[in-house]
Amino acid sequence: MLLLLKPGSMGDVIHSLPVVAAIHRSRPDIRVSWVIDPRWAQLLEENPGVAEVVLFPRESFRGAAGFFRAVRWYAGLRRLQPDTVLDLQGLLRSALMAKLSGGKNLIGLGDAREGSRFFYHQRVEVLPGEHAVDRYLRALAPLGISRPEVCEFPLPGGVRPRLPERYVVLHPFARGLGKSIGDAEIKAFLDEFSRASPLPVVLVGFGTPPPDLPGPVINLTGKTSLLELIGMLRGSQFTVSVDSGPMHLAAALHRPMLGIHTWSNPCRVGPYSPAAWIWQGGEIRLQDLRRSPLPEAPFSEAAAREAARLAAREANSSC
Repeated sequence: MLLLLKPGSMGDVIHSLPVVAAIHRSRPDIRVSWVIDPRWAQLLEENPGVAEVVLFPRESFRGAAGFFRAVRWYAGLRRLQPDTVLDLQGLLRSALMAKLSGGKNLIGLGDAREGSRFFYHQRVEVLPGEHAVDRYLRALAPLGISRPEVCEFPLPGGVRPRLPERYVVLHPFARGLGKSIGDAEIKAFLDEFSRASPLPVVLVGFGTPPPDLPGPVINLTGKTSLLELIGMLRGSQFTVSVDSGPMHLAAALHRPMLGIHTWSNPCRVGPYSPAAWIWQGGEIRLQDLRRSPLPEAPFSEAAAREAARLAAREANSSC
């Protein structure tokens, strides 16, 4: 039995999916249990490589009562007794999970933080600057499994909300500082897109959009579940997203898309798809993990209009 530690975030979980897919394809006899935050557990539904989902209810560990719940949860890991633990999170808490599970062989990445690397029996060296997916795939070597030529991202089918047959998706909100785009940019995108395409724009995410949105817009902000988001992205003609979980979800679903990077490095944390477009440093280009990142730049109204023209061109060409 192999215990995989990657509780979250959404993007991190998605980036870890190729590891489990490669294990299942090469060694279907290995039973994989995955420790994951309950918010992202639906990403593992229908995954043939995951035999057991172990929920890590981190949000319930707050406060005095939460401390005792956390102690009981960590102590309960002892029941697992895995042959191997693969810690892809690389933090002190995940290293403690690995140790308390009673795992016989603890494997982690060489750039693990907070002293977690000292808990491992084996440390896998990673290259500076490489994409998160490539970093995680290096953990296959100690298992005697070769890196796959093609990465697989097994995801559930999702549930598509009631929408028109053809549409594009705009996801403008992110938790990271400076990653979201502002009201003026949202309006500029919608205005320019409505001039170039008759398709409606579906607005998603957790945030408050500006009033009086121009063009045909379907506002589903704060109204979709994770499975509905998956179904929606599967059916989208094109997706435009800031650097956040839905961007990685669209890339993993192999959907046409544009990822907006104001300061994050798309070579390390961008869409893992050669068909994805990237906005960075005032320039739109196809994703290329070998290319050096451009300087940081704000996403302006002019950039929003350029992104809208790309989205309209790509969506219209898929008719």
